[in-house]
Amino acid sequence: MLAGLASSPALVSTLDNTLLALVLGALLGIAFAGAFRPAPRAYIDRIMTAAAYGVALWVAISVLARPLVVAHRAAWTAREMAALFPTLVGWVLYGAGLGLLVQACTDGITWRLGAEQAPPLPPRLVRTRIVILGGGFAGVTTAEHLERVFGPDPSVAISLVSDTNALLFTPMLAEVAASSLEPTHISSPLRTGLRRTEVVRGRATQIDLAARQVTLAPDVRTGATRTLTYDHLVLALGAVPDYLGARGVRTNAFNFKTLLDAIRLRNQVIDMFERADRETDSDRRRRMVTFVIAGGGFAGAELGGALNDFTRGLLTYYSNVLPDEVRVILIHAHDRILPELSEPLARYAQQRMAARGVGFRLNARVTTARPGAVALDTGEEIETDTLVWTAGTRPHPLLETLPCTRDHRGAVLAECTMAVPGHSGIWALGDCAIVPDRKTGRPSPPTAQVALRQARTLAHNIHAAVQGCRPAPFHFEPLGTLCVVGHQTACAEIKGFRFSGLFAWLLWRSVYLAKLPGLERKIRVLMDWIIDLFFPRDIVQTVDISADEVK
Repeated sequence: MLAGLASSPALVSTLDNTLLALVLGALLGIAFAGAFRPAPRAYIDRIMTAAAYGVALWVAISVLARPLVVAHRAAWTAREMAALFPTLVGWVLYGAGLGLLVQACTDGITWRLGAEQAPPLPPRLVRTRIVILGGGFAGVTTAEHLERVFGPDPSVAISLVSDTNALLFTPMLAEVAASSLEPTHISSPLRTGLRRTEVVRGRATQIDLAARQVTLAPDVRTGATRTLTYDHLVLALGAVPDYLGARGVRTNAFNFKTLLDAIRLRNQVIDMFERADRETDSDRRRRMVTFVIAGGGFAGAELGGALNDFTRGLLTYYSNVLPDEVRVILIHAHDRILPELSEPLARYAQQRMAARGVGFRLNARVTTARPGAVALDTGEEIETDTLVWTAGTRPHPLLETLPCTRDHRGAVLAECTMAVPGHSGIWALGDCAIVPDRKTGRPSPPTAQVALRQARTLAHNIHAAVQGCRPAPFHFEPLGTLCVVGHQTACAEIKGFRFSGLFAWLLWRSVYLAKLPGLERKIRVLMDWIIDLFFPRDIVQTVDISADEVK
């Protein structure tokens, strides 16, 4: 009888799965313990995160590795994938249970045994207060590096002021607008990424350099105001849209800077197709499904390629909209798009986008925008119900109130150490500052990779200033540039080497997936990309309550 049971394929498979689970359990326990940040009593968050890891492990082990290793063949047909569904449930439950166990070990169970309570900590004596204005790449990365260089020093207090509670990964914003990624998957909560930094949800309205104070906007519910005192102030406010004097753009165009902008644009595209599908007049229908993007830089080109793919895919669901009626038009003030890239790559990107149906208006600027039409300085008027503005930005207007030297755009002129001349303890970096490079003397380009390196140097310099040491000048040689232009096509320049096509697209996704903060977000985005390969994009309109709809 025992011999018969031992020869049973079901029993052997069960024993193999059990042994595999036990081996992986030990490894996963160590991985979970190292991956999770010590957040007391965060049981729900840890269970959900660990369950998400279970999905990834199901794909890697049960779907990919096990059929090839054990059966020496792929098991990826529809019937075999359905047979693996119970295994998926098991992996999810296994991950959730392991996450619960790790959280319990993190919190500790000595209190259940009646252990003596630890004595209260002595009052914290703060000698240095560091306030960072801005919750973008520059500000958040500065806070992360400040936590590392100062460690658990209780005499240093770090505060980050941000108008949102999450860090937005803007390189993937176009994919949210094109319904390739879920909106929350490219946003990382600030409080989970910063261990000892006080995250202040608010908006700075006044900076008093003499009193060394920052005043925040009144709370919308209570009307109370808050003032932060600082010894070191970091200006990382970023940039806001600049409409370059074009009339009507502010009220008739969609911005493309925030997560809400991307969600509203996605809803607008779907809504236009819904209306066009029941519109009988061909001219009105063509206007509804014409989408104009002002600006041919990285943001405009990536959005143009993504929207073109999205709108072409929507034709499957809206049979009354003809393919030749759908237009995505990119307007740029120069003779070629993507001035950040070399001319051959920029020309290649433009050709590929044109072959996919994207239209271009080069050497043209938007002069007027009104409901239903956009006028160009060339005299042409394009009928459209959707204009997206990516053509210009300017530094945050709060900087205009400071007695600092600024350039013609309003950016603060800083030294190569990122210190603001004439104002002790004031630092500036990112899009709102002009930081010269130590070697070249030229201003550093306003890109995300430069802002990340500036943040690292700035944290070192603030630590040096507190310790009475000499600050270090900033120098960074950009590694390269990447730009995706839709339909599994991208352009890349890495250390003088140029890539294009599918390989550059895979490189783009690999690089930005690696840069995306947090392992959980990486897994969520990766799963979104896998789903996007096999299933059509979601066309459900999400809830969007505008300010004028709130009574």
